[in-house]
Amino acid sequence: MKEYIKLLKFAKPYTGLLILAFLCMGVSTIFDGISLGMIVPLSDRVLTNKEIIIPTKVPEFVASFIQKLNTLSPLVILKGMVVAIIVLFILKGFFYFLQNYLMNKVGQSVVREVRNKIYKKFQELSLDFYTRKRTGELISRITNDVGFLTNAISYGLTDLIYQSMQLALFTFLVFYIYWKLALISFIIFPLILFPVLTIGKKIKKYSLEVQKKMADLNSLLAETIQGVYIVKVFSREDYEYQRFKKINFDYYKYILKMAKRTILLSPLTEIIGALGAVAILLIAGREVIEGRLSFGVFGLFLGSLMSMIRPLKKLSGVYSLNQKALSASKRIYEVLEEKPLIKEKEGAIFIKDFKEEIIFDDVWFKYTPYDEYVLKGINLTVKKKDIVALVGHSGAGKSTLVSLLPRLYDPQKGRIIIDGKDLTDLKIESLRRLFSVVSQEMVLFNDTVKENIAYGRRDASFQEIVEAAKKAHAYEFIMELPQKFDTVVGDRGFKLSGGQKQRIAIARAILKDAPILILDEATSFLDSQSEKLIQEALAYLMKEKTVFVIAHRLSTVQTATKIVVLEKGKIVEQGRHSYLLKEGRVYKRLYELQFNV
Repeated sequence: MKEYIKLLKFAKPYTGLLILAFLCMGVSTIFDGISLGMIVPLSDRVLTNKEIIIPTKVPEFVASFIQKLNTLSPLVILKGMVVAIIVLFILKGFFYFLQNYLMNKVGQSVVREVRNKIYKKFQELSLDFYTRKRTGELISRITNDVGFLTNAISYGLTDLIYQSMQLALFTFLVFYIYWKLALISFIIFPLILFPVLTIGKKIKKYSLEVQKKMADLNSLLAETIQGVYIVKVFSREDYEYQRFKKINFDYYKYILKMAKRTILLSPLTEIIGALGAVAILLIAGREVIEGRLSFGVFGLFLGSLMSMIRPLKKLSGVYSLNQKALSASKRIYEVLEEKPLIKEKEGAIFIKDFKEEIIFDDVWFKYTPYDEYVLKGINLTVKKKDIVALVGHSGAGKSTLVSLLPRLYDPQKGRIIIDGKDLTDLKIESLRRLFSVVSQEMVLFNDTVKENIAYGRRDASFQEIVEAAKKAHAYEFIMELPQKFDTVVGDRGFKLSGGQKQRIAIARAILKDAPILILDEATSFLDSQSEKLIQEALAYLMKEKTVFVIAHRLSTVQTATKIVVLEKGKIVEQGRHSYLLKEGRVYKRLYELQFNV
């Protein structure tokens, strides 16, 4: 029940709509009772032309109404009933439509808001979260899992309330008419409840497995679609197909197991309910034959009793539906309740610009508590307008070091200071405005060239975008594209070559014009002619910037004001190119190895 209440919290903002829908359900339920109650005058007055017997325990207004009916001819009553039935079903249909429309509106609104919340949470969470979760799994949380909430609220909650109201009405009628028979009939309820609860537990278990398998499918799809180039080059199409086929079969297997039990609930409850109704028919039928019960009242009793079967069937389906939704809700809350590691302090300071220096003060960092330290005791001072080149073997900690600067991660020990202020004391958004990045992994979005260049500066004019493209030597090829700056580049820039993507990424950094620039081998995907042009553009840009260059090719770092050599997470050397060559240590060995000196 606690889990279900937690699920319903998603619908709390729409309480007003829910109350209105519940009122419509109440009116529909009353109409159901009235339509069933017509059995009595139809059987005891119209068809048999006898007076309706007034029970001793009915309210005064009901007794008065029956007396008036007894004064009317059967034909008049029949005509009145025809009109009443038409009006009744029109009103009932209207309120039925309204209650279902309102519940669907609530359900779809909940799904919209939950998806918004999850996506917003994705943006708030730190990078460590994404290293622990697969892309496909996260996509599944926001698509497949949230879809279960729609069914639980739009249909599940509707049936839970509406069918419960009907069940309460018909229960009241059978007890009011003949409580002894009603009591006997209710002995069968535990027989219905037991299989519902037992099968429901299995459905919840299989539903969780289904959602896991869907996450696996999404993850595999994301990997193979993004990595289609590698799949084809290495001729692994059949291998990937077999992987997909296996996961898809597992999904199919659990879906069938869940479907089998869901389908079983309905006929099982119907059969048990029908057996109970047959037993009541035998007992009550004798009462009618012996004249102790009118045929109309017996019809109302039996009709009410049989009408209880449909709500019971529906409620058993609701239970099944809610079990699926509860497992989905659990997975959704896992994301919503995740705490980001990178948090902004209360009273954090807004930083407007970078003025003096950045200091790494005995910085130690590792990605998880179980890993070894990637950075160990980093002490480094970088002055404004310094060009700092980070060199070293792969895995030495170069990319990790620069990722600490905009607080993508926080060090476990030590601190990083910018203009005398600890990074953790600054407003995160204001800190990140100080940085532009051109990474080796070129990230472009499935949007226009113009929007990709302006990604870091949403207020940029079109002329500024064009100027940035020219400085990055991207303008010429952009003007050759079908829609020029309005050309959509495709998923991850799929429609562009590697060099073209890199130049757009550089244009994006140029346009942002942040005081600190991070270059992760920014010219690595360019041919020699393009590289020369880009080096000129970057040289112009770097004159007024503090630059961190992650260098894999040592030819790009010879003009750096400071070269920092990393080895196994430690700074082992730092200085200018000429100084480090004279020292003859790690940097010289790397240089000689690369240039075969």
